[in-house]
Amino acid sequence: MDSALLHNDLSTFHKRQLPDMKAVIDARPAAPAVRTWGLSWPLILCVCTVVLIACRPNLVLQDPDTFWHLAAGRWMLEHGSVPTADAFSHSMPGAPWTAFEWLSELVMVGAYQLGGWAGLAALAACCFGLVLAVLMRFLLARMEPVHALLFTVLAGSMLSTHLLARPHVMAWLLLALWISALVNAAEARRGPPWWTLGLMVLWANMHGSFLLGLLLGAGMALDAVLAHPRGRRLAAARPWGAFALLSLGAGMLTPSGSEVFWHAIYIVGMKFSLARIGEWLSPNFQRPSAMELWLLLVMALALSGRVRLPLLRLVLLLGLVHLALKHQRNIAVLGLVAPFLIAAPFARHWYATGTPNRDAQSLDRWFLSLAAPARPMTIAVLACAAALFAMASMHLRPPATAPMITPRAAVDAAMAAGARGKVLNEYSFGGFLIYEGIPVFIDGRADMYGDAFVEKFSDAMRVKERRQFLGFLDEHGFGWSLLAPGTSAIAVLDELPGWRRAYADDTAVVHVRTDAVPVR
Repeated sequence: MDSALLHNDLSTFHKRQLPDMKAVIDARPAAPAVRTWGLSWPLILCVCTVVLIACRPNLVLQDPDTFWHLAAGRWMLEHGSVPTADAFSHSMPGAPWTAFEWLSELVMVGAYQLGGWAGLAALAACCFGLVLAVLMRFLLARMEPVHALLFTVLAGSMLSTHLLARPHVMAWLLLALWISALVNAAEARRGPPWWTLGLMVLWANMHGSFLLGLLLGAGMALDAVLAHPRGRRLAAARPWGAFALLSLGAGMLTPSGSEVFWHAIYIVGMKFSLARIGEWLSPNFQRPSAMELWLLLVMALALSGRVRLPLLRLVLLLGLVHLALKHQRNIAVLGLVAPFLIAAPFARHWYATGTPNRDAQSLDRWFLSLAAPARPMTIAVLACAAALFAMASMHLRPPATAPMITPRAAVDAAMAAGARGKVLNEYSFGGFLIYEGIPVFIDGRADMYGDAFVEKFSDAMRVKERRQFLGFLDEHGFGWSLLAPGTSAIAVLDELPGWRRAYADDTAVVHVRTDAVPVR
């Protein structure tokens, strides 16, 4: 590809976005022609991501919720409907349950049926790779390729903190497409991207984070209106206002209707449960992290006065920082959305200082040449090569779920020891038991069980009061238990008449009831 032509394309964009920087951009030397064989940075990042995850697929299979998502998808295929009541527990059978991730669960079970755990790992890898490609392509239209690459790598490191074979990874791709389209329209002073309404319908049926998408959409709609001169803001407000309202309506096009909104709000409002679930805790800054690096870089840019954000974007960014500091699972969302919001202001300052000349002279031979879109043939060849490599790698080293969430040996030992009736299970074992067809006492669907139920379970496992724990056992009529080593309740069961330890390993400890199980 002729890098001089690419230079002209980038210059045209910056002239349109930053007209006062025309002289600086025109002065930038064109990069020498470099043979790229049709490659591009977004394609390279996407393929490298898939290959890296294929080499270590177990990293995305370490969450117990993956099991019950598969079980839910399997249930929907068997029954031909979306569940509205619990079908997996013995503690709350028939309780109302909003399966707001139903479409993602069908995709997951489809990938699992095609390729097993390798299929699920490949699904997560492809979604992650495409997210980085969308982000990189967006940034390349606004800044020097070396900066776009650094921004994307930092975003990828923050996303990787929550990279799991679960519905939210598919939602990341929808979020990237959504915010990219909105920012493009706002910065070009165009009307709203109406096609994204279909994206919102899909998103609302795949993951509860669509509510964040609606908030970001409302903020970017207002940002787009304020970007117009005062005399044209009223005219611009009409289509953007209609877009915001239609987006809200699109979010209701789910099997649950408007209930999906209230359910998402209810989850965020849970206090006790969220304070005890790892991904909902605040981030731990005792160890180096991508979040810490991101905060330091942003503070440095802000305090040096190098980047100034429009008010609406600043409010959105501060809101995302608040969410990331409150719940570490939102670090990924901050890492993904922030570059879309700050790319243009960063590029504006960079070109205003006249420094891009040094950057282009040192790195343009490869960085600038690889900024052009990849050729279709190159995409097809690399996609096939990456797929073949992933298949071979995962065939040689078949992926498997983490042992600490897969107590298969303990369950087999319990059945061999004559375990019968209801199980008192560890929270993190619930997904596996559901996947195995065993009704559970509790699992990762804390939103269905509610704060009071989760708190009661937590008190029982800590044996807050021995008398209450004994009453808890009889109240629910447990016939056996499957708990993690170190749980306080294990010591009580070890010495409790009518119970005996049947099995123990590094993953789980099994107790079986030997006296008559109370009828419940």
